[in-house]
Amino acid sequence: MRHILPARFLKIAILSFGALALNWVMPHEARAQSFQTSAPTAILMDADSHAVLFEKSADELTAPASMAKTMTAEVVFNEIKAGRLSFDSTFTISENAWRKGGGGSGGSSMFAQVNTTIRLEDLLRGLIIQSGNDAAIAIAEGIAGTEENFAKLMNERARAIGLTKSTFRNATGYGHPEQKATARDLAKLAIYIVEIYPDLYKMFGEREFTWNKIRQQNRNPLLAMDIGADGLKTGNIDEAGYGLIGSAVQNGQRLVVVVNGLKSAKDRANESRKLLDWGFRAFESRQLFAEGQVVGEAQVFGGSKRSLPLVSMKPIRVLVPRGESERVTARIIYTGPLKAPVQKGAEVARIQVNRGEMQALEMPLYANEDIQEGTLSQRALDGLLEFGTGWVRRAFSSVIERI
Repeated sequence: MRHILPARFLKIAILSFGALALNWVMPHEARAQSFQTSAPTAILMDADSHAVLFEKSADELTAPASMAKTMTAEVVFNEIKAGRLSFDSTFTISENAWRKGGGGSGGSSMFAQVNTTIRLEDLLRGLIIQSGNDAAIAIAEGIAGTEENFAKLMNERARAIGLTKSTFRNATGYGHPEQKATARDLAKLAIYIVEIYPDLYKMFGEREFTWNKIRQQNRNPLLAMDIGADGLKTGNIDEAGYGLIGSAVQNGQRLVVVVNGLKSAKDRANESRKLLDWGFRAFESRQLFAEGQVVGEAQVFGGSKRSLPLVSMKPIRVLVPRGESERVTARIIYTGPLKAPVQKGAEVARIQVNRGEMQALEMPLYANEDIQEGTLSQRALDGLLEFGTGWVRRAFSSVIERI
């Protein structure tokens, strides 16, 4: 196989913080088994730092069932934020929406009547609180003409907000061989909604909604528990089992949990709560870098300076197990050398922080100063240096080829 190392290549700097712990050192095997869940796939994340506290098969693709409606809601929230829709926008319940998602369909329903016109605010509550398939289809048809076209919007939005593996084929979560999502992507989606649409997010915490004189309770079991839960969405179809995206806040800290593949609604509720309880109890925050503190440097080509200080716009914190000693390392990753000019505030790199062997968080890093294009002599010298290192890389490449 031919391996060619490009002239511009991935730079990785390793930062080590040593042991962050403090009372005793446990072997890695013991730490890895500090929590167990019967959920086949699960993840627990801190919403502020995006730190992963626990994961189990979190990148395995499974059917999201009605948890897909969270992505449906994000598309609508984005349209509202952009000013293209409002709560007063109206949508019609088509015969297709009524037949596929109405009360006689056998799935969860808002019980909207065929050919009626309903405000978007009510449809959103039917979608989020009652998990109405009729509401989901009506929204999809009203925005994109067909549910298939709306699914394309779902996938466009999913990629735009960083969901890298999940694919959506309908707005309801009905089973489809190509509709799959990962626990990690669903957790990212939940955190994005909390951060970007804080007012609209509150709908996920509403306990009940009445439509057509039929009152329904929110299907999220966490809302009835005294754990600070305020969202998000459950799901269940035969091929997927029981799943849940949940979020709760305690003492100013928000955690997001995703589980899927459980055998019963009771198991779904119990495992979700166990994960949240453990997360709030078992971790403490340690700050690695303050907001605006220089984290490291990136090399620059053809500029007035050959290195650029990198900073984060937010404090970089990692959550570590209380009373345990785990090595924390960070990697600064960028494609470089960066080419001048570089503007202050530009996102030019990322920092990945590992707790033990698990990636705990990843955040963007930004240029902390302007780097102007260098003088002719500076550019010529950098060109000679790049030519030399490029020659080394090409030589190394040819060695790989001959092996």
